[in-house]
Amino acid sequence: MSFVIAQGCCNDASCISVCPVDCIRPRPGDPQFMSAEQLYIDPDACIDCAACMVECPVGAIYDEYDMPDHLEVFKEVNAEYFAENPLEISEPVKTTRRKLTKDGQPLRVAVIGSGPSGCYAVDQLSAVSGVEVSLFDRLPTPYGLARAGVAPDHQSTKNITKLFGKIIRRPNVTCYFNVEVGKHVSISELLDHHHAVVVAVGADSDRRLGIEGEDLPGSYPVRKFVAWYNGHPDHNSDEFDLSGERVIIVGNGNVALDAARMLVSDIDRLESSDMAEHALAALRHSGIREVVIVARRGVLDAAYTTSELMALGRMEGVDLVAIPEEVTAAKDDSRLDQAQVRRKHALAAASVTPKMRRRTVASFFGTD
Repeated sequence: MSFVIAQGCCNDASCISVCPVDCIRPRPGDPQFMSAEQLYIDPDACIDCAACMVECPVGAIYDEYDMPDHLEVFKEVNAEYFAENPLEISEPVKTTRRKLTKDGQPLRVAVIGSGPSGCYAVDQLSAVSGVEVSLFDRLPTPYGLARAGVAPDHQSTKNITKLFGKIIRRPNVTCYFNVEVGKHVSISELLDHHHAVVVAVGADSDRRLGIEGEDLPGSYPVRKFVAWYNGHPDHNSDEFDLSGERVIIVGNGNVALDAARMLVSDIDRLESSDMAEHALAALRHSGIREVVIVARRGVLDAAYTTSELMALGRMEGVDLVAIPEEVTAAKDDSRLDQAQVRRKHALAAASVTPKMRRRTVASFFGTD
């Protein structure tokens, strides 16, 4: 028996450090770590100790005999990875608790931004003996995109905030929320009281496409839409026209699929999520029946992860549709030798003829 990493893996890698047989890949430092869609457990090497499942901050690891039916495919996904990347066991790296080399006053570091990158920075800094960390955020609540960027129906993914909560409650970490650096305090003032300042803030503006019609009514940056339905205080009063039957989303990354899912989801299902009340009220009267997700390149270059497309295809009462000619255009691509790429292609090819009242359409090779 073995354990399986399934949908929702956050690539946090905390499971890797507790595995006694080093059978989880890729690891930080491995060439594939930064580009991998998720982490994987070798079913032949796993000794069924459950340490990884206990450690996983988002509940994405399952006993192979206790997996939900809709996640069964991830047994194959994990095994396929090791069929192409055989496990090589190396000597574990011995680590010791780091300490500052000089005695005396503690090293004080200010971290600006309490989102995932800021929290991981605080984690590394505060784990060092003799370091004190001040964490600043302009919002009254912490966790940034982990709170306001993750889809409201992905509660397991948001569980990463439990790990962040432990980090920022460490005795050598002091938090200052509702404090905007550049308004309430300057960088120079922070440097007067800290040895270093780490800036870990996200983008607060949108990337402009520079195309005609970009500013017309009905054209919205997805960043604002996601922040709106997640209840971000900067966007509570935003308004979106949801009266039409069709929405076009330009780009096919995971955020695009999240937005599409919110637009065609059954409102009763969203009621049980933590979607903002104003967004629920607006979507309850939405006229949208079709969301077209448009990308410039083909299905093998799609930016979404396999698990996110699977989730979109499993929606009850919603068809997932792709244009057959656009999918088959990749049938001779050499990259189909890779299991992960083959699966992404197969998922798109398996899309159905529209039957339901609502649908999402994956469209490829869109023009610039």
